[in-house]
Amino acid sequence: MSGLIQSVRIIGGGRAGSAFALALREAGIDVDGPWGRDVDPSGATRNVDLVLLCVSDAAVAEVASRIDPSPDVVIAHIAGSLGLDVLEPHVRRASLHPVVSLPDGPTGAPRLLGGATFVVSGDPGVTAIVEALNGRAVVVPDADRVLHHAACCVASNHVVALMGQVERLAEQVGVPADMYYELATGSLANAQALGAAEALTGPAARGDLVTIERHLAALDPSERPGYEAMVEMARRLADERDGGVQ
Repeated sequence: MSGLIQSVRIIGGGRAGSAFALALREAGIDVDGPWGRDVDPSGATRNVDLVLLCVSDAAVAEVASRIDPSPDVVIAHIAGSLGLDVLEPHVRRASLHPVVSLPDGPTGAPRLLGGATFVVSGDPGVTAIVEALNGRAVVVPDADRVLHHAACCVASNHVVALMGQVERLAEQVGVPADMYYELATGSLANAQALGAAEALTGPAARGDLVTIERHLAALDPSERPGYEAMVEMARRLADERDGGVQ
């Protein structure tokens, strides 16, 4: 690995911090931590090349401000929606956002080591971390970080929420949810291969309002708002594909 970063101290002992600690150790990097909330972070820059803040977005600025600055140490956060300004007054600042889901340490570590994409900015030291993890670095300017994070939430959290609705419907029908997961997996593969617009199928895509109304009538009232919202999204995508033709 590059000589830029040989040692990392991790602050934040949650799911992300645990995953990064396991992955970086597996990659041959000297890791100290994760440090939890009960540890004073002021001396975090001692005897390391990089301090990685794996804390909540809301806590990044406060934790960074408590760390004694060092001109030789990189201070980096993993928050997708934040820029580098939250790391003041540190000189060597960076961000390293993994575009993978980290539900816990043992599950997340292999994902970090499995060719993941990392959105980076700031000090080039974080690129050495990405290289050590066999990942891909993509630069997103600070001005676009919030939109990037919104896209991540749609791609991950919103998809999971949709599958929660699928599980509820599967239970009502009395069939295994697995078959719907297989359908979703195939649809995602189609969208990745063809683009979302070309992969879109179903009644909303073809303007079949009769079928949509039958769906709404069959759904529990609590499930209708989510269904209707996604019908609107599907119609928008179909209109874009068809040049606005109804």
